[in-house]
Amino acid sequence: MAAPEFVTLQVEDGVGTIRLDRPKMNAINEQLHQEVRAAAMEAEQREEVRAVVLYGGERVFAAGADIKAMLELTGASMVAWGRELTASFSHVAAIPKPVIAAITGYALGGGYELALCADFRIMGSSAKVGQPEIQLGVIPGAGGTQRLARLVGPAKAKDLVFTGRHVGAEEALEMGLADAVVPDDEVYATAVAMARKFAAGPPRALAAAKRAIDEGLDHELSKGLALESQLFAELFDTEDQKNGMRSFLESGPGKATFTGR
Repeated sequence: MAAPEFVTLQVEDGVGTIRLDRPKMNAINEQLHQEVRAAAMEAEQREEVRAVVLYGGERVFAAGADIKAMLELTGASMVAWGRELTASFSHVAAIPKPVIAAITGYALGGGYELALCADFRIMGSSAKVGQPEIQLGVIPGAGGTQRLARLVGPAKAKDLVFTGRHVGAEEALEMGLADAVVPDDEVYATAVAMARKFAAGPPRALAAAKRAIDEGLDHELSKGLALESQLFAELFDTEDQKNGMRSFLESGPGKATFTGR
């Protein structure tokens, strides 16, 4: 398999950074999203990666899909293209580790749909997000109607999707589109610091918590509660549970060291 051209996974101190680098605006074409998928799968498989940061660089997160590549596609050909794009993004959403999107510049269209696959979104103070597909005569096709509505509710999602407007950082924070706003030059460092805190936690418990929340939202409450109970019980067969509870009794909360076993 050829080395990736536009996306890399860089690992340091338990944090894996999935870095997009397709000049000038990280436009999402087939090659880029396939490389995102490969990086997500690698991040999932590597035990030393305990948390993940999605990052497009200092200037831009991702300004959307490559419109030039999409212009001549028909409905029939878009079925396969859209299916593969959605599959790539779903691999990011399914990483069983905390994932943080570090948003600089623009995260628009497919770019914001990728950010929606993260568990948290850190925005720079001058960054803008949005789903402008309606202005092109189409709708979001990689999670922008589904993950967005689950994140902020249907009315706010419809506002963004129906108008296609760009949303600045402070409004994004108020709407729930972002979880924190920091100066532009602190976005990546803030996301990495957040990821490192998660990386010190118990990996199997974090994976279980993420699964319980994400899958539980797709089911009725009784099924979600059953899943939670099952995952809770399974953690009592881990070394981290024994170490965590023993450390609590001997030294108080927050002192345990977790191995992932």
